[in-house]
Amino acid sequence: MKRLSILASCVLISAAALQFSSPAISQDGWVTLLDSSKKGDWDEIGKANWEMKDGALVADKLDGKELSYLVSKTQYKDFQIRAEFWTDEDANSGIFIRCEGNKTIDSKVCYEVNIFDKRPDPTYGTGAIVDVGKVDPMPKAAGKWNVYEITAQGQHFVVTLNGQKTVDAQDSKHASGYIALQYGSGVVKFRKVQIKPL
Repeated sequence: MKRLSILASCVLISAAALQFSSPAISQDGWVTLLDSSKKGDWDEIGKANWEMKDGALVADKLDGKELSYLVSKTQYKDFQIRAEFWTDEDANSGIFIRCEGNKTIDSKVCYEVNIFDKRPDPTYGTGAIVDVGKVDPMPKAAGKWNVYEITAQGQHFVVTLNGQKTVDAQDSKHASGYIALQYGSGVVKFRKVQIKPL
């Protein structure tokens, strides 16, 4: 009986370790950073109430005045990202790529692929890369599940939202860096985020 109990404990410990282990690489090269069962391994800058809820990583409140970012442990140069997200109308969020450092995240030291339906200047709202690739007309993301596909290869950037190309731009400010998910306001959910190095 004692041996069975030790074996059961080992199985439980192994299962727990798997849940928090480093991202797995699939046969086709995609690395899952988060999915419907686990938050994944991120550094957090600023504080929000991120939690796994109903198969998605959700935030709807800041803890303080600073925006919140979940920052990858790894830096990436050329890659594709696939991200499934849901926001309400008041959400301010985004996916930041090639961030030069992992302590300060903003559109000056990263490329910001925006999720912000109510941005005062909609040319850099949802679907745009802030200060790099404008979007016209700006698509709306609120109230439904969306899929972002982001490709960064050298100086070339392509963004598609739900299969519609929103950005095809060139820029050379940032060559490589970290990935970050932003929470600024409203309700923001990420159901799956994957990256494939190119």
